Amino acid sequence: MKRSVCFIANVEFSVKAFLLDHFRAMLPVYDVTVVTNTADLNFLKKANLDINVVPVSLERKIYLGRDISALFVLYRLFKNNHFDAIHSITPKSGLLSMMAGFMARIPIRIHTFTGQVWSTRRGFKRVILKAADRITSLCATHILVDSHSQREFLIREKVVSRSLSYVIANGSMCGVNIERFTPCPAARRETRKAHNIPDDDFVFLFLGRLTHDKGLTDLARAFNDLCKMYPDIHLVIVGPDEERMKPELFSFCSPYENRVHFVDYTEKPERYMAASDVLCLPSYREGFGSVIIEAASTGIPSIGTRIYGLTDAIEDGETGFLYEPGNIAELRERMCDLFESKGLLKEMAIKARSRATNDFSKDLVVAGMLEFYAKLWSHGTVLDE
Repeated sequence: MKRSVCFIANVEFSVKAFLLDHFRAMLPVYDVTVVTNTADLNFLKKANLDINVVPVSLERKIYLGRDISALFVLYRLFKNNHFDAIHSITPKSGLLSMMAGFMARIPIRIHTFTGQVWSTRRGFKRVILKAADRITSLCATHILVDSHSQREFLIREKVVSRSLSYVIANGSMCGVNIERFTPCPAARRETRKAHNIPDDDFVFLFLGRLTHDKGLTDLARAFNDLCKMYPDIHLVIVGPDEERMKPELFSFCSPYENRVHFVDYTEKPERYMAASDVLCLPSYREGFGSVIIEAASTGIPSIGTRIYGLTDAIEDGETGFLYEPGNIAELRERMCDLFESKGLLKEMAIKARSRATNDFSKDLVVAGMLEFYAKLWSHGTVLDE
């Protein structure tokens, strides 16, 4: 009889972004259930996955009444279904499901940390959010972390223990699909044409949620400075504008706004990576920075901040550059270095693609997850260090 595993995430998007390949590998061995906030109970069947989806109202933000209600909905669900294991992958779902799983006495309770909101906060907010992560960790039997540097950070902050925390393979939540994220000259031409970017111009790319924590104002300021020197550079920003940042970003680049291109959403990020020359991720916090290894697999190096998570994804001076968060002058210099040296750009691109292929492939991470689950059943509830 198959063991039963229930995965919990706040939103359908997180499930589709991080778990589909894991599900395909697990289904022959495990009976999988998914709990998420969705109105489409067949969204996994559309991906050819025969998995039961249970809709539960899980909010990203704090709504005390709704959160308490969701906690007891999860408790009843876990109690009635007697799952062998539960596994949460987003912060709010982690807190509620680990508490509910503890109350329901689910024997194996796993949470995956993919970055900490509180790492950039100060005062009372930091205390409360950090305490929530500690409660999540205390109620879990095992903690997965999606990068080695993030794990060390959480151990130093006394949020997780070394003995019960683990990183799958070399890091990353799901690895990179190296067949999908690959250099594509046709996509490069077509995507540039769609945005009126000449074939020979140089493109810096940001891809992710548009929030202040992502350091986008730093990038806009650095890009504006470079535009004064170079007439043939462009900045492409792809992602949902969650904090309505577009007017602010345009204001920083107002003399050169015709060289700033916004794309609200895409199901094909690989096409924008193929059309670009350098990925920029000026974040103040990240769990791992999966977009960096996806870009690397597509054949472009990255510039990112020297923070936990990104130090795992970028080999400084080899597959890209790291710089101190908030240091706009240093960011500008690194962007200039890659623009002015085509030889360095090509060398880093080759090394980045090789590292993504060898160290962070989807197959490697999926195999690591299967191995992790196999150890749970064979060794009990304590993993070997």
